[in-house]
Amino acid sequence: MADVSAVVLVGGFGTRLRPVTYAVPKQLVPLAGQPMLFHAMDLLPSPVTRITLACGYKAEAFEAYLSQHPYRLPVKVVREAVPLGTGGGLLNGSVGASDPFVLVNGDVISGLDMDPMLEFHLQHGGVGTMSFYEVDDPSPYGVAVWDSEQRITNFVEKPPRESAPSRWINAGASIWSRELLKEIPAGREVSLEKEVLPRLLDQGVYGFPFRGWWEDAGTPSRLLNAQRLLFDHPRVGRFTPRCHLPGAQVIPQVATGKGCEAAGATVGRYVTLGDRVQIGRGAVVEDSVLMDGAVVGDRAEVRRSILGPGYHVEAGAKVHDRCLANEGPAPKP
Repeated sequence: MADVSAVVLVGGFGTRLRPVTYAVPKQLVPLAGQPMLFHAMDLLPSPVTRITLACGYKAEAFEAYLSQHPYRLPVKVVREAVPLGTGGGLLNGSVGASDPFVLVNGDVISGLDMDPMLEFHLQHGGVGTMSFYEVDDPSPYGVAVWDSEQRITNFVEKPPRESAPSRWINAGASIWSRELLKEIPAGREVSLEKEVLPRLLDQGVYGFPFRGWWEDAGTPSRLLNAQRLLFDHPRVGRFTPRCHLPGAQVIPQVATGKGCEAAGATVGRYVTLGDRVQIGRGAVVEDSVLMDGAVVGDRAEVRRSILGPGYHVEAGAKVHDRCLANEGPAPKP
C-alpha cells in the first residue's frame, strides 16, 4: 500500500536519564553510532513514506539535529505548547495522517519486524494492532491478554506484579485506524493507554506478540543494555557503525563520530563516541556512551557510564556506573 504515514512520540522529559537529558533529549542520545530516535524510526514498516515527530521537551534540538543529519525519510517536527501525554501528543501530531497510520515511541529499541505486523493489521480489520513483548516483571508497563484470535480482551497499565494479567507488555509500536483519533479529547493532556485504549477494546484491538529482543531505554542501565543489543543485532541495510581510532586498542563493537582521538587508549567493547571525543593515553573506556566533545584524561577509566556533551573526566579518575553531564544540578555521589 502507498503513502503510509507514521507518528513518533518524543515528548517526554527523560527524567531517569538526568543530568544528561538536561543537555540533550533522550531520543538524541547516540547508541551504536546513531541517535536512539533513528533506531526507533528504523522499525517502521517499508510502506511508510513520511514521519511526524510529536515533540514537547527540547523540540528545537530535534529540529536542529534533523536539519544537520537528515533521516532517509521526510520528517516533520510538530511542537506541543504544553505537555499533552501520549494521547494528546498523538492527536497534535496526527494532521494529515494516513489510514491506517503507524505509531512508535521514540525510545523503542527492539528487533520487531513491522512489515508482517502491518499485514496482520490489514487482514484483521480492527481499529488497532499493538506489539507485545514478554518480560519477567510487567509491572512498569501496560499489560494485555487476548483471545484465540489475538483480539485483546483486557489491558491494564502498570499493574502490581503479583496481579498482572500476563507478562506480555506494550512494546511501544502499533498500527491504528484513524478512528482512534476521534476518541482522543482535544486541548488537554491525555494518556492513550489509561484513558483511550480501554474504550477501544470493544471496537477490536489486536495483539501482535513477538520474541527476540527488546529494551526500554529509559534508565542508564537499560540504555546501555539497549546499546549492547543494537551492536549485537545490526539491522541489515540500515546503518553500519563507523570506527576510526588510529593508535588505539579497539575491542569491537565500537562506533565513533568525527574527529575522535584515542591514541594509546583501550576502547571497547560496546562503546559509542560522539564527534570530537578525546581519550588520553592509558585510559580505558568500556560499555559506555560518550557524547560530542567529551574528554577522558590519561589513565582514567570509564565503564558502564554515559557522559554528556563536553563532559571532562580527570586524569586517573574512575567513572563506573554513572550518568554525568555539565548541565543541571550536580550529581549525587
